[in-house]
Amino acid sequence: MMSKQPEATLGALVHDLSRLLRRRFVLRAREERLALTRAQCTVLWHLSHQEGSSQAALAQRMDIEPITLARLLYKLEALGLLERQRDPNDRRAHILHLTAEAEPILEQIYSLSERVGDEAQAGLSEIDRQRLLTLLRHVKGNLTGPPAAAAKEDEATEGLGGIARRHHG
Repeated sequence: MMSKQPEATLGALVHDLSRLLRRRFVLRAREERLALTRAQCTVLWHLSHQEGSSQAALAQRMDIEPITLARLLYKLEALGLLERQRDPNDRRAHILHLTAEAEPILEQIYSLSERVGDEAQAGLSEIDRQRLLTLLRHVKGNLTGPPAAAAKEDEATEGLGGIARRHHG
């Protein structure tokens, strides 16, 4: 029988954790006087992992509407943190590149993110931290891959083997 308490369901717990992590990031960013919104930080973070992508691809990766991303990009471009260049293969598309001015801000974003993650995982051993990340990646994989692929991965991994090999920090 399913519990009626919201914190007992995966979706509610992950939603609450996500909200609390965002809130803590914003609090720490204010303390450090980071002059960007959380949404702007998120765009820079994603772009740093998908440098040279199109606006459409970045919007899809971030799971936001292209017009919402366009507004964020306009502001970041005005701040000198990124450049939009015409895609030579598609004149309607823009390719996104970070500027040198974005590097120190990205380092601050990475540092803040790491500290918030450490706060969230306080009291967990390194093995438990790795296990948590592995389990969350597995759940994500179940929801992003085809159902058949998720079942095959379950059979191949047989539990929690290989935790340390899968750590991405």
